[in-house]
Amino acid sequence: LGVDRGTVETYINLLEKCFVVFRLDSFSRNLRNEIKKGKKVYFYDNGVRNAVLSNFAPLELRNDVGALWENLMVSERVKRNAYSGNYAQLFFWRTHEQQEIDLIEEQDGMLHTFEFKWNGKARSSQPKVFASSYPSSTYEVITPENYWAFLK
Repeated sequence: LGVDRGTVETYINLLEKCFVVFRLDSFSRNLRNEIKKGKKVYFYDNGVRNAVLSNFAPLELRNDVGALWENLMVSERVKRNAYSGNYAQLFFWRTHEQQEIDLIEEQDGMLHTFEFKWNGKARSSQPKVFASSYPSSTYEVITPENYWAFLK
């Protein structure tokens, strides 16, 4: 982009204060391969995201449908949790080997993990490293066929 890190950070902070975007921290319990200091930025509204990217093409013509779906599900879950008074801590998880979990909710010592897939037929399973390190965690794949229960 040709913009220094401090300027980008200032812009993101401003957008957070205006409730345009929010960030999730990376989840880490100090396993060697976990990314410890990462952050992911999400938009509260996919329409604003589309405007920033200047992309209003129909879904079938887009190459970022998976990112749109993930952004929609994470942002709606954040709104749902705030509205319902569910004060779970939210994270994402990634390793240096690029294994990833889209969303982790930590509440009452339990870890509930979610993967967002636009294609309901896509296969997905909790990364083995995560499952073995956090054996009591739950895992659910959220698709257009089952998302409503996730947002209730």
